[in-house]
Amino acid sequence: MTATAHPEFALIDRLKAVLDDSPATEAELRLLRDHAGGWAMALRGQLEASERRLDIAVADPGTSLTELATELRRIELLRPQLTELEALLARLDGRARELRAGWLKRPAG
Repeated sequence: MTATAHPEFALIDRLKAVLDDSPATEAELRLLRDHAGGWAMALRGQLEASERRLDIAVADPGTSLTELATELRRIELLRPQLTELEALLARLDGRARELRAGWLKRPAG
């Protein structure tokens, strides 16, 4: 799997680079925040949909174990991705504040 095939990998890599003090412009910080925020929203939606499907499947006595296992696996894959992304977003917000404060303290000229 390449970053081209899965742009979320490239996004995670760039987020981590910026958080490790890689240079970033204000515009790039905003773009990273927007893209990562959108991806987090999509992951949340997928996770909530899987949880609803699982609730419905559990309530239906005719649901096979295979169907239940499929939704459980999906939830197990999505939850850690969302947790990691939310942690990176929180760190990015802090890093953006630090960078902005540094830019403001810099002498004009």
